Amino acid sequence: MCAAGRRWGRRQRALLWAVLLAAWEAAWGQLRYSVPEEMPKGSFVGDVAKDLGLPLSAVRDHGVRIIERGRTQYFSLHGKTGHLVTAQRIDREQLCESVQQCVLRCELIVEEEMKFYEIEVEITDVNDNAPSFKEMELEQSMSEMTAPGSRFPLPDAHDPDSGRNSLQSYELSGDEHFSLAVQAGPGGDQRPELVLAKALDREEAAFHELVLRAMDGGDPARTGTARIRVTVLDANDNVPVFSQAEYTVRVPEDVPVGSVLVTVMATDADEGLYGDVKYSFHRIPERASKLFHLESNTGEIILKENLDFEEISSFEMEVQARDGGALFDAAKVTISVTDVNDNAPELTVSSALTEISEDAPSGATVALLHVHDRDSEANGEVRCTLDGGVPFRLQSSRGSYYSVVTARELDREEVSEYNVTVRAADGGSPSLQSSAVLALRVLDVNDNAPVFAEERYSARLAENNAAGALVLTVRATDADWGQNARVRYRLAEGRVRGAPLSSYVSVQAETGALYALRSLDYEQLRELQLCVRAEDGGAPALSSNVSVRLQIVDENDNAPQVLYPPAAAAAAAWSGVELAPRRSEAGALVAKLLPPDSGASRGVPVSHFVGIDGVRAFLQSYSHDVSLTADSRKSHLRFSAASCCDTLPARPPPDEPAPLLGDEDPAGALPSDPAPSSY
Repeated sequence: MCAAGRRWGRRQRALLWAVLLAAWEAAWGQLRYSVPEEMPKGSFVGDVAKDLGLPLSAVRDHGVRIIERGRTQYFSLHGKTGHLVTAQRIDREQLCESVQQCVLRCELIVEEEMKFYEIEVEITDVNDNAPSFKEMELEQSMSEMTAPGSRFPLPDAHDPDSGRNSLQSYELSGDEHFSLAVQAGPGGDQRPELVLAKALDREEAAFHELVLRAMDGGDPARTGTARIRVTVLDANDNVPVFSQAEYTVRVPEDVPVGSVLVTVMATDADEGLYGDVKYSFHRIPERASKLFHLESNTGEIILKENLDFEEISSFEMEVQARDGGALFDAAKVTISVTDVNDNAPELTVSSALTEISEDAPSGATVALLHVHDRDSEANGEVRCTLDGGVPFRLQSSRGSYYSVVTARELDREEVSEYNVTVRAADGGSPSLQSSAVLALRVLDVNDNAPVFAEERYSARLAENNAAGALVLTVRATDADWGQNARVRYRLAEGRVRGAPLSSYVSVQAETGALYALRSLDYEQLRELQLCVRAEDGGAPALSSNVSVRLQIVDENDNAPQVLYPPAAAAAAAWSGVELAPRRSEAGALVAKLLPPDSGASRGVPVSHFVGIDGVRAFLQSYSHDVSLTADSRKSHLRFSAASCCDTLPARPPPDEPAPLLGDEDPAGALPSDPAPSSY
């Protein structure tokens, strides 16, 4: 019972550590999962949404996606569940042929937040491959003089699986003259050797048939076999000997196909058939066997296909020199591939905005870039830059990521669109470059009020205008765009002579045209002062005002009026004229009249008519009949110099003097007027 409790406690602690590890990795933007190889498409790998704390709505709506750097997409994100799933069947041996731990990397991009999370998925091995020999039928020759205990290397079996599923052991069966020994290679690999356990006798048996079996550690185990035919030969005194035990050569990855990379050489002191040496590969990786060819007669190793440092940078193989009597020697060959700058940086736009508001703060992220150069050392060191003249800068993020952020506030009215060129250059000589262009449109913010074309407006309008007459047009422009730049006009509130201003004039909201709504009278209103407001369509709206002065121009639309003598006194005698006494001095007031359109009620000077001739001239100009006293002195007409309305048209004197009033009754003459008053 206590032992079970301890086991459960250990399980709880292990689970707790796993949860804490996952939480720590998620906090640092990295997730780790594992999945067996050969799983069908759509198999579950991990709950990304849960592990990163992303709601499913964000997975569906915020542009969350998986990016892989290779040519093949192995994983995808299930939009409804937020699960990371396999996009196809994965073969670990194809992906990681010579790697013990097979890890695939991808990134999860949250476009709306411009964030990325690194995901590592380990592909675990299943025992889906049996050990196999390159050749199923092997030929081995031995001299009958070979001493018991002699060892002969055998070809290795190959199992692409890893761990316990890989090659674990060998077995030999078939003949008592031979046994099997297994040696450990430098890398821990097992190397089988054929050991002569009993002396050979060609006369007794010229051939021996053996079976070599290789087994892995899977459950169930898989096996592979090869048949060995040993031929017993006559005596051979000398063994071939290589000039050196190990050959090492360094070649650039751009070495031409057909080049001789290295030449191995072995000598045999025998003559004839036993001294004739042939070369062959004994142990060679599968990929190396496709790249290199060993000339059996000369020992030249020739390149068959192009090398790629980024794929494999080093090859190790074993060659044998065997004479005609089946004696041999072995040597190790190492071919190291050196890097040349043959890969331009790979610049990938992982996520980017196409629009940004002009009020975005400095440091706002507009794009997320990933840069990678497959070359090594200086050839693989990448430096990213932005072309100048743009309000953006590059900011290094975690790993090989860069962010393009705003360097200052944007102004759409200054520049509405940007083509931001990002360049990546490696450190090779000559340097290789790549570039990407980000097209970014700046969205408008209502940050500009309408501006009128003029600081103030003025217009003149003749009185007695028709209702609805166009007075003038005000115009304002807004530097913003779209609805924010749509300008509408309206009148500011006000009153004129006790009535609302809007009853006198109106402004057309769309065009800014100002109209008079009523016929205006100069004698009542000589000037209008008003204010027009221009307002844009933003939210909130911005506005500006301009003052407008409207002057009413007078027209001759009123007849003159007689102010003196008063109308009531004059009605008893005759209309419009008061007789002057005969003894009136020059300059005595005869009549006071209001000229047409003079506006005397508002202080405009009136006309003073002195003498009978002046009255006659005035009245005759307006077609009035006049009767004057016969002995009236010669009179003259005086006008105010301030008003053009006081000028009367000249009329010639009548041919015959008109009869004078008052001749019959001199006593009826009026008394002399007092001195003239100032009006």
